[in-house]
Amino acid sequence: MKLICWNVRGLGMPRTVRRLQHMLRDINSSVVFLIETKLRSAQIAQIRRRCGFINGIDVDAVGRSGGLSIGWRNNCDVSLRSYSQRHIDVLINDDADGKQWRCTRFYGAHEEQHRAAAWNLLRQINDTPETPWLIIGDFNEIAFLNEKQGGLTRSDRQMREFRRVLSDCEVEDIGYKGRWYTWEKGRFESNNIRERLDRGVANSPWLNLFPRYVLNHLSHSFSDHCPLLLNTQDGEHSNKTWHFRFKATWLLEDSCEPEVQKLWATSVGSTPEKLRQVGVGLENWFWKLKMARKVTVKGLKEQLTQLCEQNPIDDILAEITDVKLNLNFEMEKEELYWEQRSRVNWLRNGDKNTTFFHRFASQQQKKNKVESLIDENGDSIDTNESLLNLATRYFTDLFHSDGVSSPAPILEGVEPCITNSMNENLDREFTKDEVLKALKVMSPLKASGEDGLGAVFYQRF
Repeated sequence: MKLICWNVRGLGMPRTVRRLQHMLRDINSSVVFLIETKLRSAQIAQIRRRCGFINGIDVDAVGRSGGLSIGWRNNCDVSLRSYSQRHIDVLINDDADGKQWRCTRFYGAHEEQHRAAAWNLLRQINDTPETPWLIIGDFNEIAFLNEKQGGLTRSDRQMREFRRVLSDCEVEDIGYKGRWYTWEKGRFESNNIRERLDRGVANSPWLNLFPRYVLNHLSHSFSDHCPLLLNTQDGEHSNKTWHFRFKATWLLEDSCEPEVQKLWATSVGSTPEKLRQVGVGLENWFWKLKMARKVTVKGLKEQLTQLCEQNPIDDILAEITDVKLNLNFEMEKEELYWEQRSRVNWLRNGDKNTTFFHRFASQQQKKNKVESLIDENGDSIDTNESLLNLATRYFTDLFHSDGVSSPAPILEGVEPCITNSMNENLDREFTKDEVLKALKVMSPLKASGEDGLGAVFYQRF
């Protein structure tokens, strides 16, 4: 199971929501826990569902601070134990491996005067010591001085109180992979502060239940907290079939127009044949572009991780900002791809915050797949060969005719409505201007024709 925990520092901006969607789509986690949503529960529920987590529990923000949300997919059985402004405590039954364990999402108090109440909350819910228990979240505190760099020295008393509550609850730090800190503030060396405020802690039964777990500190391009990715087991991956189709994202590439010009100049034959050759060439170009995109995004994330692990001098902090901007730009290209998949103009002219945007895009492939059919005998069939044979028989019978001696009796009741003048206009050859005019008024991102080259291709080239 994969679990994401992140202090997002507010989800009121559409750009932040899009970044969250991109990350969740890339990781494909089963459970997500969001801290500091700064939204009402109804608002965060909409965002959670838009990200693909139909099931969930949401806690209102208080004014402009706080707000919690946990979402899970259908392959998880999650039941609520308790919740507050500081925590959501659930019991997870993982269908993938049949394991049951307890998970508490925690948000520690930012103000020192409220820390004692937050620690006592953990002590109060520590009522099932035999149950495997994981606590994960933003504790807003460090355990030792080496978990902080820059700024004022943390009070030893505060750190001692934090370590004491972990001891009282009989949980221990589960460690991490990635950069050492999870929170950062300040873009210049003189005011830069880094701390490890977010972590996971667990009791012995949980550690015994998941001996091969991994907790990663992920890189990101927004929020001052980094996401935590917990993986309790190896995931399974499935291969997806890809078919050629000209994608509007390619127009953002400097090499797109020269590539089209080169392919058109080297193609031979009739216009449809030349377009087919252009499509084949663009298909190969796309795969190279896609591989390069993966390498670019992966490289930017790795570069960001390496930079964040270095001493925060001004040059390094400036480079971090530059890498984040480049990473955001690559994600904008990915977002345009999802717009085209949705086949709707909801994101046009910058209005990108729609409720069912990703739902429509993700369901497009599902709508194009036939899972099963009912045959002539009322039996359900679902194998590929049986589906193909049944569909072939059905449409063969549908479009088969035994013939009629004369259609005259059928046509007697049909009144003519097409005049000779209208018929002449309909039979006229299309002119170049008419075709160009029709192409210009077509929606650029609607479904393409047989050649895979949509209206946006012809409008541009």
